[in-house]
Amino acid sequence: MFARATLMLCLLSACGPKAPPAAATPESSASTEALEATAAPEEEAAWAYLLEPWEGPYGGVPPLDRVETEHFAPAVREAMAMHLRQVQAIGRSVNLPTFQNTVVPLELAGDELERVFTIFGIFTSTLSTPELRDVQAELAPEMAAHRSALFQDTLLYRRLKVIDEQAELDTAERRLVDELLLGFQRAGAGLEEAERERVAAINQELSTLYNRFGDNLLADEEGYVLYLTEEAQLAGLPAGIVAAAAVAAEEREHPGEWAITNTRSSMDPFLTFSTDRALRQEVWTTYYARGDNGDEHDNNELITQILQLRDERAKLLGFASHADYQLQDRMAKTPDRAIELMEKVWPAAKSKFAQEVAQMQALADKEKAGIQIAPWDVRFYAEKVRKAEYDLDRTELQAYLQLDKLREGMFWAVGELYGWSFEPVDDVPVPHEDVRVWKVNNADGSLRGLWYFDPFARPGKQSGAWMNAYRLQERLEEDILPIVSNNSNFVKGAPGEPVLISWDDAETLFHEFGHAIHGLASDVHFPSQAGTNVARDYVEFPSQLNEHWLSTPELLSVYAVHHETGEVLPQELLERLDAASNAAMGFNTVEYLASALIDMKLHQAGGEAIDPDTFEREQLEALGLPPQVVMRHRTPQFAHVFSGEGYSAGYYSYLWSDALTADAAAAFVEAGSFYDEATAKRLYDTILSVGNTVDPAEAFRNFRGRDPDVEALLRKRGLVE
Repeated sequence: MFARATLMLCLLSACGPKAPPAAATPESSASTEALEATAAPEEEAAWAYLLEPWEGPYGGVPPLDRVETEHFAPAVREAMAMHLRQVQAIGRSVNLPTFQNTVVPLELAGDELERVFTIFGIFTSTLSTPELRDVQAELAPEMAAHRSALFQDTLLYRRLKVIDEQAELDTAERRLVDELLLGFQRAGAGLEEAERERVAAINQELSTLYNRFGDNLLADEEGYVLYLTEEAQLAGLPAGIVAAAAVAAEEREHPGEWAITNTRSSMDPFLTFSTDRALRQEVWTTYYARGDNGDEHDNNELITQILQLRDERAKLLGFASHADYQLQDRMAKTPDRAIELMEKVWPAAKSKFAQEVAQMQALADKEKAGIQIAPWDVRFYAEKVRKAEYDLDRTELQAYLQLDKLREGMFWAVGELYGWSFEPVDDVPVPHEDVRVWKVNNADGSLRGLWYFDPFARPGKQSGAWMNAYRLQERLEEDILPIVSNNSNFVKGAPGEPVLISWDDAETLFHEFGHAIHGLASDVHFPSQAGTNVARDYVEFPSQLNEHWLSTPELLSVYAVHHETGEVLPQELLERLDAASNAAMGFNTVEYLASALIDMKLHQAGGEAIDPDTFEREQLEALGLPPQVVMRHRTPQFAHVFSGEGYSAGYYSYLWSDALTADAAAAFVEAGSFYDEATAKRLYDTILSVGNTVDPAEAFRNFRGRDPDVEALLRKRGLVE
C-alpha cells in the first residue's frame, strides 16, 4: 500500500494507489515477515479502530459513525510509525532485489495508514471544525516529513533501480516500477544528503502553507454570507432558489431571512436570475475577493511563498521550473505542449465570447438598461440571450431537473451501458445524515462495490464537487471490491420538497459520477494502478465523457420530470436545449482558460518574489482577457493549485482531457447511439477497467483506433464551424 498511503499524505483524500502480482511465491512470503515487524501497542488505545481492518458487510466498511476528533492525531502518528518500520525493513533486506520481494511488500505496506487517512480525509473535507483544522495543521508537516522519509530511502531506491534493469517484468509491473522510481526521483532520492534534506524541508513548509491556504478560503466562504431581509431583494429568483436560501439562513440562525452563501453553488444562480444589479455586483465582488481581502485570511503572501519553494525544489531536482517538474508523468509531457493546446483554443474562445457580449449589450440597449455589460451582468444577460435566441428559459428547464430523479437517470444509463444496478442500503455507517449509500451489482447479480453520495452544502464542507475512493479495487492477495463516493454542494431545499438543480449543476453531477464509474469499473491486479490512479491530464477524460449521457433523449425523456405536474420534459424543450448547448461556450471557455494559462505562467515565472495580484492583472492584460470576465478561479482562491500539489501547473488538464472526450464522444455518434453496445463495451474494456496498467495514449488508441483529433474539441465547443 506504499504508493496509496504516500499519495494520500499529499492529497489527504481517498483516491490513490497500491499494488502487486496474483500468486504468492516463496520470496514474497519471506518478505511478508518484514511487514509483520511492527510492534503492536501493549494496550489497545481508544483510537485503534481507525487502524484496524474494516468490519461489516461488503468486505468491510469504514467506521464513520465512531469517529472522534481527538482520535486522529495519535492514530495517524502510530500508523506512520508502523508504515515506516515496514518500509525500512524491505529496504534493508539482504536478498537480491526482485519484484516479488521488494515491490510486492511495498504495495502491501501501509494498510493501517491508508485506513486512517481515508477517514481523516472524509472528515477534513466534509465535516471540518476549528478543532479538526487545528489537528490538520499540526499533522501536516509531520505527514510531509513521513513522505520524505519514505521516498528518500536510498537503500530502497537502489533496490528499485536494480529491479528496473530486470527484463522479465510484464507491462503492468514495468509501469508500476517506473511510477515508484519516479516518485523517489521527485522526492530527491538521487541527490546528495544536504540537497535531500532541503527537499524534505521544502515539502514540510509547503504542507503547512497548503493547509493555511485552504483554511483561509474556507474562512472567507463561511464568513462572508449575504443575508437578504426583504422580499423585494429576491426579485427574479426562481422559487426553488428562494426556498434554498431560506433554509441556508435558518441553518445559520437567521430565521425569516434568505442567505446567499459565498460559494459557487449559491453565487452562480443568484447572478443568473437576480434582477437587482447592485446586489449582483455585491455577490460577485464578495465571491471573487475570497482570499484577497487584505485581512488575516488573505492568501497572497502564502502564494508568493509557495511559488518560491516550488521553484527552488524543481531546480534542486534538475528541472527548469515547477511546471517542467509536474508534467514529466503527464500525457502532455512538457509545458510547451500544454500551452500549445491552450493557445490553439484561446483566440477562438475570445472571438466567441466577443460575439456573446455583443448580443448581451444589444439586448441591454434594447431594454434601455443604460449600462455597459460588466462581469456581474454576464450570467444574467447570457440567460436573457438564451431565452431570446433559443426560447429557452432555464427556470422552465430547472423545473424538470430534480436531483433524485437525475440520480436515478445516472443509474439507468450505467445499467444500459455496463449492466450494473444500484440498490440502496441502510446497514452501512455514515458520517452525516445527508449521506446515503448504494450497493452496486454486476449484471449477474454479483457485488461490484459501494457508492456513497453526500450531496448537500453545509458549514465545514469544502466547496465544489469531487469523487473519493474509500477503498481501491485489487487482486493482490484476495479480490477487494472498490468503495467510492461522490460529494457535492447542492443547496438543500425545504423539508419534503424536491431539490431542483441547474443544468450546469446537472452536468457536474454526471461528471463526478463519471469518476465514480471509473473507480467502480476497475479490473486490475495492483491497487496502485486501479481506477482513477492515472495521469492528471487523463483522469478527467472518463468523467467529462460521462456528461454526454445527461443530454441523451433516452434519459431525459424518462428522468427529467416536472416537479409539480409529473410531466416529462417536452420534446420541443429538449430540442431548444440542444440548440442552445453552446450558447455561453465562449464565456465558459475564456474564464476557464484564463485560470489554466495563469496557472502555467505562475509556475514558469522563476523563483523571484511576485505580487500575485499584480502578476495576475499584468498577465491577463497581456493575454487580452476581455473586461467582462475574470478567471474562473482567481489566484488567491485557486484551491486546485495552492491548497495542494494535485493541479498545480496542471489546471490545463481539463482541456487536454476534453480533447480526448470530444473525440471519444464522436465514436458513439458515429455508431449511431450513445447506448451502442459495442462502443460501450470497447470503452469499458480499453479505458474504464484498465486503470494505469496501460499508457494513456495507447489506451486511447486502443479505444479509438488512432490518436485524438483536436479539431473535435473545437467543433464540440462551437468554436469553429
